[in-house]
Amino acid sequence: MKLKQPKRRTSSEPERGAPVREPSRPPPPLLREQEPRPGPDLRLNEQASEEILKVEQKYNKLRQPFFQKRSELIAKIPNFWVTTFVNHPQVSALLGEEDEEALHYLTRVEVTEFEDIKSGYRIDFYFDENPYFENKVLSKEFHLNESGDPSSKSTEIKWKSGKDLTKRSSQTQNKASRKRQHEEPESFFTWFTDHSDAGADELGEVIKDDIWPNPLQYYLVPDMDDEEGEGEEDDDDDEEEEGLEDIDEEGDEDEGEEDEDDDEGEEGEEDEGEDD
Repeated sequence: MKLKQPKRRTSSEPERGAPVREPSRPPPPLLREQEPRPGPDLRLNEQASEEILKVEQKYNKLRQPFFQKRSELIAKIPNFWVTTFVNHPQVSALLGEEDEEALHYLTRVEVTEFEDIKSGYRIDFYFDENPYFENKVLSKEFHLNESGDPSSKSTEIKWKSGKDLTKRSSQTQNKASRKRQHEEPESFFTWFTDHSDAGADELGEVIKDDIWPNPLQYYLVPDMDDEEGEGEEDDDDDEEEEGLEDIDEEGDEDEGEEDEDDDEGEEGEEDEGEDD
């Protein structure tokens, strides 16, 4: 008897006992609608950003006459800008003693945002004749190109002979490190030559966004030494007042004792009269 040969299974036939795979189907319409795609929120955000820039441009133009008038008034105040920078906690950390001396000749600071705010801004520093450099104006500009990459450029400082504070600062730091002394901060004026990371220029952002809108808040910062002196004077006054009060109380007690002695003396005289 011949055994029956097993029937060969074609590739299209599923193996007996194996799970049957169903053909893939497209997702239902509801799921297709939930797939991420650019929505109206993104377009609205872009439109809102454009409108905000237009408003900022409009009011920047309206502010210019007020800023101009403010600059004229500030120019009449001696040492306004150096005082403002020294009182600012972040800027003062960048100032050495000679930087402060040079900034005493600073008479005006101006911040100008370009017509297209997104493209950048410029900061101008106006100086009187001074013993450090020939420039009347030092400027630094910040730009964003079409691809969004930041860059900066600035005025070349024409230092007078032996007055380059940027070189003197580095020499001072080297000497201080060798002698283990306190290191002076890097000169404020090295900022004009530093273009390594224009997109993260903290000093430029601080001047533009914090100092320029309201420099008076830093010019009018009270001197801490004066405040401490006033506090000590107040303490002395309080001690003097307390001392006077103690003296008055002691005086009142003495007067009370004298009155008692007088009363006792009068009583003694009366008793003697009765005996007579």
